[in-house]
Amino acid sequence: MPSGLAAAYRALKFFNLSAGILRALTPRAGRCVRSDETNMLGIPMSFKKCALVSLALSLAICTGAATAHAADDGLITKPSRYSVTETVTRFEAAVKQKETVGFTVFTEIDHAVAAKKFGIDMRPPTVIVFGNPKLGTPAMVKTPLLAIDVPPKALVWEDDQGKVWLSYNSSDYVYNTIYPRHGAAVPPAATAAFAKLLDEMSDQATK
Repeated sequence: MPSGLAAAYRALKFFNLSAGILRALTPRAGRCVRSDETNMLGIPMSFKKCALVSLALSLAICTGAATAHAADDGLITKPSRYSVTETVTRFEAAVKQKETVGFTVFTEIDHAVAAKKFGIDMRPPTVIVFGNPKLGTPAMVKTPLLAIDVPPKALVWEDDQGKVWLSYNSSDYVYNTIYPRHGAAVPPAATAAFAKLLDEMSDQATK
């Protein structure tokens, strides 16, 4: 799903959830307002408490949505302290540090540069194609169609507020969704090891 549509969808889900909380906590006959005690504005204190609870819950949900980088539909997204260019450089450096165990950077795809050739301006999204040929090639030899989904990719992008993010498919998604999609066998103990590696490399790029 494109990032704009995904953001809109998440916002809609948050709105619906907040509306449900407000409906549940809004005082009705026989609910919440059970006291005649009011504050200086004449608002029942019990209603005030309900409103505060609702506000606290809504803020907690909103804050969680803004800062979390847990997998969402197979994607993990982390905020970066650096520019798009520097985040890309740092991520590629982290991959290259793993060359002794077979990891390499295959190429970069700069969507903004391609768009500019056709007179279209966009915030800089750069895709980094990386992987481990020692581990991935045997699976592709047995299952050629696997090559349409791998090697893995990382996306460094900038949102409308100028905040930079790094996104990638989780190890669980790669091995439990992509591999089964093509009937490819999952290497033993690969999921946990690759998850640890992705976490280390993405942290090195963003923190």
